Amino acid sequence: MDLLEQTNVETINLTDGAVNTIKSLLVQKEVPNHGLRVFVSGGGCSGLQYGMALEAEARPYDHVFEKDGVKVFVDPTSMMYLNNATIDYEDSIMGGGFKIDNPNAVSSCGCGTSFKTAGSEGAAGGGCSCG
Repeated sequence: MDLLEQTNVETINLTDGAVNTIKSLLVQKEVPNHGLRVFVSGGGCSGLQYGMALEAEARPYDHVFEKDGVKVFVDPTSMMYLNNATIDYEDSIMGGGFKIDNPNAVSSCGCGTSFKTAGSEGAAGGGCSCG
C-alpha cells in the first residue's frame, strides 16, 4: 500500500471583488503591469498589522500568486502569518476597503488592520484604538 505524501501548499486567496478593485486601481494609477504587495509588520493595537502597496515586480524570494491577471507579492516572513488568508474588497455606505480574512489570527481589532496570532505578543497596553 502506497502512502500519499501530503504537501503544505502556501496560498493567498482573492475574491472576485478584490480582483476587480485591484484591476481598477492599476488602471487609475496608470500602472497596469504592477501587482499588489501584501505584507505584515509589527505595530497596530493587536501587535501586528497588515499593509498593501502597488509594486512593479516581485522581489527575490517573494511568493507570487495570480488570479485573473492580478499578481500578489508576499515576502516569506509575511507569508508565515498570511498563509490561506483571503483578501476581499467590501464597499459600504461608510466607505469601502480591503478586508483580510486570516485563519492564522486569534484576535483582531475592529478596524481590521491589526491582529494577533497564537505565537505573537500583543501590543503593550493592549486594547484596540483604531482610528
